[in-house]
Amino acid sequence: MTDITVAPSRRRETTRAKLFEAAAQVFAEVGMDAASVEMICDRAGFTRGAFYSNFESKDQLFLELITHMTEAKLDEVAVRVRAIEPGEIADPAALVHQIIGVSEGAGMEPQLVSELRTQALRDPRMAEAYLAWHDGIIGRVEQIIDEVTALHPVRLRLTAPQAARLLVDIADDTCVRAAIEGCSRAQTEELLKERLQQIVVALVDIG
Repeated sequence: MTDITVAPSRRRETTRAKLFEAAAQVFAEVGMDAASVEMICDRAGFTRGAFYSNFESKDQLFLELITHMTEAKLDEVAVRVRAIEPGEIADPAALVHQIIGVSEGAGMEPQLVSELRTQALRDPRMAEAYLAWHDGIIGRVEQIIDEVTALHPVRLRLTAPQAARLLVDIADDTCVRAAIEGCSRAQTEELLKERLQQIVVALVDIG
């Protein structure tokens, strides 16, 4: 019985993962409006039936894709926070470097976030979804900040909710501007790390 129930679930996870990957590529290349279910299915190597057995619409796929990518990145950051030994962090800039590491931005595409914001400006339903998504990010970042302050001698000059919102806004603005300027992913990562270090230095006392 286990094989019968688990195998379809694993196949569904594999199908969804391939659709997410294909959708990320298509949305980044042509935007959400120009993207079609057929384009995504062709890129993933699936039929429309496979698509609609996993997602009700292109909008739902887009929202789930953004959420999936964001959660994966924040999960990675949370793991990095828990891996820091007490006393290992000497200054705020080092804190950012230790937590972000070399992979910041690897799980997100600034173009996709910009596309979500554009759709939210046009469609009240997407606006509601965007605000819920954005608030969810801030909530996760606040949790990470709380973990840092609980595990290490870190003092904030703002409350955790205020610091979380500021960090998310700075990261969002940096990624969007980098996308508009045509920066590469590596350039975007470096710029983001630099700006986050600057703001954390202003926000945090260590020791």
